[in-house]
Formats: sequence, C-alpha cells, structure tokens
Amino acid sequence: MLPPAAAAAPGAEDPTAQALAALRAEVLPCTRCKLHRERNQVVFGEGSPNAEVLFIGEAPGAVEDQTGRPFVGPAGQLLDRILVGAMGLQRSDVYIANINKCRPPGNRAPEADEVAACLPYLRRQVDLLRPRAIVCLGRTAAQNLLGTTEPMRNLRGRDLAYAGIPVVVTWHPAYLLRDPSHKRETWEDIKRVNRLLGRPEVPGATPG
Repeated sequence: MLPPAAAAAPGAEDPTAQALAALRAEVLPCTRCKLHRERNQVVFGEGSPNAEVLFIGEAPGAVEDQTGRPFVGPAGQLLDRILVGAMGLQRSDVYIANINKCRPPGNRAPEADEVAACLPYLRRQVDLLRPRAIVCLGRTAAQNLLGTTEPMRNLRGRDLAYAGIPVVVTWHPAYLLRDPSHKRETWEDIKRVNRLLGRPEVPGATPG
C-alpha cells in the first residue's frame, strides 16, 4: 500500500502565492538603486496572498533590515495591535509591504531616485494581490503611491483610489509612537477601512 501523499504547503497551489514568490525571487538580488550597497536584507513584504487589505509603509527600519520582514520593530508591534484591536485581524490575514524594499541609511526617507527604482515592484504586488482596500501608512507611502505632493492633512479622510482600489491614508505607527495624540484619528481612519471591507466599524459589533 502506498503511503499517503504529503500535504501541500499552505498556498503552494495558489496562483497568486506562486506569482508573489516569483516576484520575490526577482526582487531579492535587486541592485537598481544605491540602497543595495548597505542593506543586510531586502524586505519584500509578507502576508496572505488572498488579503482583502494591503498596508503600505515607507521603507524598512533596522530590525526589518536584519530580519527581512516588514514592520517587526516597535512600529510593527503597534501595527499588530491596531490590526487586532481596531479590525479584529491578525497580520497573517492582511498583506504588508513598503514603498522601498531596502533600508535607507539612518532610516531617512527614501530619495526620489530610490523610489523610482523600487516603486514598480510595489505596483506589481498590488496588481497581483488586487486587495479590496489599501492603507497608506504615513506621508511617504501616500504621496509616492498616489503620485501627489499633498500633505497628510489633505489626504486623510478623503475618498482616494489607486488602480481602482480604494485608498485610506492614516498616520504611520512610528509617528504614533512619537506623538500618541493622533491615535484617535488613526482609529477613525481604520473604521473607514472596516466600512470599505463590509466589516463592523468596531470589531465584535453587529453589522448594520
């Protein structure tokens, strides 16, 4: 009697997961911009290939550069708490990526040539994922994804879209760690995301 076939790895047969894996293999050795010279690891992004919401940040920080994973430092830990507390989701339920895949020196904002080199990778991630909503975390993510120079005060709370996908702009978790007074605004922004997804504004509440 033949032994039972080994179970396939989660997502192994998922065409989106396969396409993301192929794109990741293309991105890891990237040398398109000068950031590759000092990086430890490329931070491609991670999460569910079937995620309904995509969170986009600015660029990896020191912890992310060491681990190769997005949003795993203090800001990432706050993002995890936001996902659970404001959406009732785990990080494995969503997808998390950045405008730039390599850490800028000293955690500075990515420069224009660095964004231009890396943004096509993010656009391809969006095309593959086709989420129901995109959340831009902070000014750098919002301005570069949307191709605008408008400040955060003009972008938050507006009906925005990228490639036909609704976009919600909110504060970056790292900014919230520096200035917690904006947490209430972030809560309101995430409630908008919940509405876009057809979820209760407050986790555990009955829709309607």
